[in-house]
Amino acid sequence: MHSLRTRITFFTICVTAIAVAIVTLVSVLFIRNSKRRESEQMLLLLCETGQRNLDYYFNSVQQSMGKVSSFMENDLEQVNALVDGQLTRHIRRAEKYFDEMASKTNGVLTFYYRIDPEASTTVKGFWYTNLDGKGFTEHEVTDITEYDTEDTSKLVWFTVPKHTGKGVWLSPYITDNLDWRVISYNVPIYWRGNFIGVAGIEIDYSTMAEQVESIRLYENGYAFLNDRNGNLFYHPRIDVTKLTPETMPEPPEGLLSDNTFLRYTFEGVDREAAWLELCNGMRLNVSVPVSETEGGWQNLVREIIVVSLAVLLCLCAFTLFYTGRITRPLQRLTAAAEQVDRGNYDVDLDYDKDDEVGRLTSTFKKLTDNMKAHITDLNKRVYVDALTSVKNKGAFTDSIEKLQKQIDNHSGRIEFAVGVFDCDDLKTINDRYGHDKGDLYLKTACRLICTVFQHSPVFRIGGDEFSVILQNDDYQNREELILEFEKEKAQICADALNPWEKVSVSMGIALYDPAADHAVIDVVRRADKTMYVNKRGRKKANASMI
Repeated sequence: MHSLRTRITFFTICVTAIAVAIVTLVSVLFIRNSKRRESEQMLLLLCETGQRNLDYYFNSVQQSMGKVSSFMENDLEQVNALVDGQLTRHIRRAEKYFDEMASKTNGVLTFYYRIDPEASTTVKGFWYTNLDGKGFTEHEVTDITEYDTEDTSKLVWFTVPKHTGKGVWLSPYITDNLDWRVISYNVPIYWRGNFIGVAGIEIDYSTMAEQVESIRLYENGYAFLNDRNGNLFYHPRIDVTKLTPETMPEPPEGLLSDNTFLRYTFEGVDREAAWLELCNGMRLNVSVPVSETEGGWQNLVREIIVVSLAVLLCLCAFTLFYTGRITRPLQRLTAAAEQVDRGNYDVDLDYDKDDEVGRLTSTFKKLTDNMKAHITDLNKRVYVDALTSVKNKGAFTDSIEKLQKQIDNHSGRIEFAVGVFDCDDLKTINDRYGHDKGDLYLKTACRLICTVFQHSPVFRIGGDEFSVILQNDDYQNREELILEFEKEKAQICADALNPWEKVSVSMGIALYDPAADHAVIDVVRRADKTMYVNKRGRKKANASMI
């Protein structure tokens, strides 16, 4: 059977463990969600910063091209007819203005203005390049008359603006004549509603790549560019310049989600990313390993778990200590109850706190005191003679048994004597004067015995028989006590006025002899024989006197 302390401790530890587990779990979920939101906000913030920077650059290019296209169309308004001479002068003015605007725009590698062959077969336009960074120089324009300008899959930089009627950004590509990777923005030019040609600007791919490369987060975070189909335009881990449509890697699962925040696996590493669309249609992705975004809060969670376990252990230790303090008085109370059950009512209980256990201890002490008093009273009733108030035959038998145990256990040297007394003439007094006078006679005889042998137990072992067990001082002074007994008896008889007030008591005393006596009852028998010898002697003496 489990102890109360074990059950209290087990219950308290279970409740504490559940509470700590719940608090820890809630804390972990709160920290995880908070850190994830924080990580997503950091990713989004960095992505928004990169988006603003790139869009600012691309918008500056678009604004420059907007000014160029406005200048060209306004200049064309001054041309009455698209004749070669006027168109050539228009080209010269456009060159000058375009060069001025391109020189103010960072990263411009080339700018061009191509006239639609349908507008003029002789005036082609111009193409300027700045490959060495020393300034723009005119480059020979390519012949586009051999291309079908109605097919938008060919000569995209020209056909797409022509057919869409608006400026368009083209994905990065390598120029056919310069073998240079660029990204271009092209706008259509109109004269009185008629398509005249395309003005465009090509930006060095590395200018855009440097801005994307500068976007970093944590130790292994980076940014990259792609489109909605997963085609890569820039990636710090992949040389996009060497990719072809056939060798373009498949986008990882989850990368093309429409959600702003993504989760995917790349090169065996779980990553999360945030993406935003740029003004040129590209998608800017800021990606970072999940282990780096979650590493901080996972370490914090581990610390919380360790602290929680430490708190739980401390609470367990405190519970064991405190339940010990609670149950220790109960254990002592249980031990006291076992002592009471064995008949020992003298138990020591000192717990006096003003609580339930203290009140229970106080009540138990009162109960044992009452039981002790009650049992003492019962013992008196059982072992005390009702008439004389001395011990009765049962008490005499019990005392003999205790002496016998001492003899049997060889408890050292035992010295004692047994005295047996018989009241003479009790029947005569009862018959002549009544039993009430006989009772007075017995009480007087008993009082005589108790007065003389006041340090020894006195027993009424029969109707008119008494016994005394002499030990210690009374044993040592037995001879003096015998003489005193006779003296006191004589004095009582001399002072008596009535027959029942006199005492006539025969006495026999026997000493315990270890060599001759095997049992206490042997001593009692010898004392009884001595008493009868004394009784017969007194009767003969009384008879002779008569």
